[in-house]
Amino acid sequence: MAIKLVTTAAELRAASRELLAEKGGSSLGLVPTMGALHEGHATLARTAVAANDVVVATIFVNPLQFGDAVDLDRYPRTLDADLELLDAEGVDLVFAPSVDEVYPGGEPLIRITSGRLGEKWEGASRPGHFDGALTIVAKLLHYGISAAQTYRAYFGQKDAQQLSLVRRMVSDLNFPVEIVAVPTVRSADGLALSSRNRFLSDKEREAALVLSRALRLIESRALAHEPLDLESARALVKSESRVALDYFEVVDPATLEPLAENCQDTPFRGEGLAIIAARVGPVRLIDNVPLSS
Repeated sequence: MAIKLVTTAAELRAASRELLAEKGGSSLGLVPTMGALHEGHATLARTAVAANDVVVATIFVNPLQFGDAVDLDRYPRTLDADLELLDAEGVDLVFAPSVDEVYPGGEPLIRITSGRLGEKWEGASRPGHFDGALTIVAKLLHYGISAAQTYRAYFGQKDAQQLSLVRRMVSDLNFPVEIVAVPTVRSADGLALSSRNRFLSDKEREAALVLSRALRLIESRALAHEPLDLESARALVKSESRVALDYFEVVDPATLEPLAENCQDTPFRGEGLAIIAARVGPVRLIDNVPLSS
């Protein structure tokens, strides 16, 4: 296995500088993850490797993102398998720190605040989640800064709200990094890949397919310049007894505010983002699809 594993920020900085020097490179790509990697993460890594001289992936299950200790404890830790996947994709370096390395004084007293963008949708169901997510992303972005002239970080479109918040944080706080969005990776039946899918039973997984079907319905209407008729799409989701819908909206990709005039009776115009969240059995799933007319 050619990939190198480091567990401290000091080792990460030293190793990334050495790799850039060895390769005579000028660009570094960062792929932040919480582990339990799947093909979606492999696509992130593959995209980063294709565009950068050196690629670093991070694996850290961030306790600040979990409101439930049970949920934190059961999050899968699969470091050996994760390393194999990242090595196969050509990633150079993996940073897998301990909680004590990232938060040496315990949970931080000062955190990044997601503001009103982080209080709606997923933020409404998971209070404080995005504050925790932005805090760790900010730390990882700082850890990854090296001698590279070009610095990029890669995030999946599947976590659309997180992606919007990270982009806003980087812009508002002048982080010297380019944020690259990578399209959602789906299984052959349309279900968005997620580390949480492993907790679905066969029947629950079949029921969960209604989320992507409803999103495709909205996407097809947008492409046909038709009214989106969200109510009928919501009804489709609610018709599946194993699925408890939380929200299903079409929003502005930048502000996350609903596009009210485009959602029901008027032909869709411009751009939008259809977002959905639901509980299927014990598992909360999210998905989205970008829209353009």
